[in-house]
Formats: sequence, structure tokens, C-alpha cells
Amino acid sequence: MAGVSQATVSRYFNEGYVSDEKREAIQKVVEKTGYRPSIQAQTLRTKKTRTIGVIIPKTDSNSTGKVLDGITKVLEEHKYRMILGISRLAPTKEIEYLSIFDDNQVEGILLLGSMKNSGLRKKISKISAPVVVLGQHVEDCSCVYHDDYGAIKAVTALCVKKGRKQIGFLGVTKQDKSVGEARFQGYQDALEEAGISACKKNVKEIGFTIQEGYEGAKALLKQNKEIDAIVCATDKIAVGAKKAIEEAGLRIPEDIFLTGQGDSDFANCVSPSITTVHFYYEECGEKAANMLFEMLEKDETRVEQLQMGYRIVEQDSTK
Repeated sequence: MAGVSQATVSRYFNEGYVSDEKREAIQKVVEKTGYRPSIQAQTLRTKKTRTIGVIIPKTDSNSTGKVLDGITKVLEEHKYRMILGISRLAPTKEIEYLSIFDDNQVEGILLLGSMKNSGLRKKISKISAPVVVLGQHVEDCSCVYHDDYGAIKAVTALCVKKGRKQIGFLGVTKQDKSVGEARFQGYQDALEEAGISACKKNVKEIGFTIQEGYEGAKALLKQNKEIDAIVCATDKIAVGAKKAIEEAGLRIPEDIFLTGQGDSDFANCVSPSITTVHFYYEECGEKAANMLFEMLEKDETRVEQLQMGYRIVEQDSTK
């Protein structure tokens, strides 16, 4: 219908060179007929699905959204599609999705890990598709992760440097290796290095929501009326803590310092603004996706691990 060869049509749909005249002729036929290449036929011929499976813990997360933006950018550049699986913070679901994606012949898998999962590494080693883990350091597995330990240690040290002695901590479950375990350890080590004992009454393990941050801060302030700083595992938690602090008649930062993690809108849009840590979430998604494509192109099983950096964003809550 376009008056060109089959090879020219093939080059057109595969981003190859086609003269402007022939490209215009093919485009007119495509628009007239509504023709689309058969993905099933392409898969049978090339043995490639041009599909990447992506597993995330939840959708209502600022950091997850930014990571997905980075992944999507790279997938679009490579003309690949994404199939999304949501684990809802259930480790068994992560393993289940790995199997589902592998059975459906995705070419690679990007896993935004959440909780500790002893069976995860074993499962990754058994599936045929290459896997890159994001946000968690997994031994003997390709991964891109953040310096959660160093970041929380740095903001805790900032509070110490500015003379705060009774520093509380609002954290999440230590089943979460990065946000839970690593950030708590960073807080604890910063205090120990400063010669300050980490009192149990100054620490509370809560959930991820603003409401839980509010309730957690209320409990901390009730347990120890001398608290002069609260370090939070996330910005959402810090926003909830801010409300509890102000309801208690305390001023930020005069009476009490407050810090979060993530450099999200939650920290920047409240008054006073909350000191936080910027993680390179979108870049993490880009680097992990590029790492996966490099594995696909070279057909290698070499393990590559990359730790991302961070920067402290000091705002009104610690000044």
C-alpha cells in the first residue's frame, strides 16, 4: 500500500533509516489502516519480549515515584515496556512476582526491595532473567542502593554539633533493612561517637504514615520531657512529629530540633521547613535500569553493586 519494500517497513517500525519520502508514505498508510506491529509475532521471531518486570513495595510513596520516573526514562529510551508488580511490603510477594515475571518471559527484572528476605537471594539465583535490586544492599546480587546509614548518622551528628543532648528517634520496623535497620544504626552510632548514650525511652518504632509520626512523637515527649531533638526515619514521620511538638507548646527549633529523610515536598512545604536528606532516587532508577540493560546487552551474570550518595538539606527546623 505504501509502495515500498517489506524491509523498508521493518526499518520504519524498528527506528532504522528510512528516507523522508518513504517515511511519509508509510505513515499515511499506518494512519489510514490503524496498523500496529504484532508484539506476539515479534516475540516469536526475535525470542525477545522487550518487556521489563518492575516490583515495587507500594504506590503511595514519594521516593518510589521518583525511582519509577528514572526507570521509565531509560525503558523509553530502549523502546521497552514495563510490567508492574506491587508487593505491599510483603516479602513473600516479592518472591512470587519474581516467579510470575520469569514465567512470562520478561527480559529482566528490577526489584525495589523493602523487607529483609532470606529467600530472596536464593530465588534470584534460580530464575533465568537477570535481576537488579534497588534501595537495598543484597549480597552477591547486582544492586543500586542508598547510604541510609551515613545519611541518618550525619543529621544526628548535626544535632549533636549544635548542642542537643536528648535526641529522640522515630524509626520503622528493622525488618526493613535500609529505612529501618540501617537508619537506626546510623542514629545510634552517631550518639555513641559523641559520648551520648542512646536511651530506650528516646526511641520509638512506628509505621510510615504522618499519623503514626504524630502519635510516636507524642509518646516520646510524654516519656522524656527533656528531649531537645527528634530525628525521624522519613519526612512523612517528621511532619506528623511536627504537629505533636507544636501541640505540646514547644517551638521548633528553639526548644526542639526536628529532622527527616528524603527531601520531599512534605519537608519543604511546612513552616518551619524541616531539615532533611536528599537521596538521588530518580538517578537510582536510571542507574539500575542502565545496569540491567548492560547485563542484557553483554549477556553477563557479573555482579555489580553501586552505593548512591546523599546531601543534607538544612532548613529552619535546625537553625
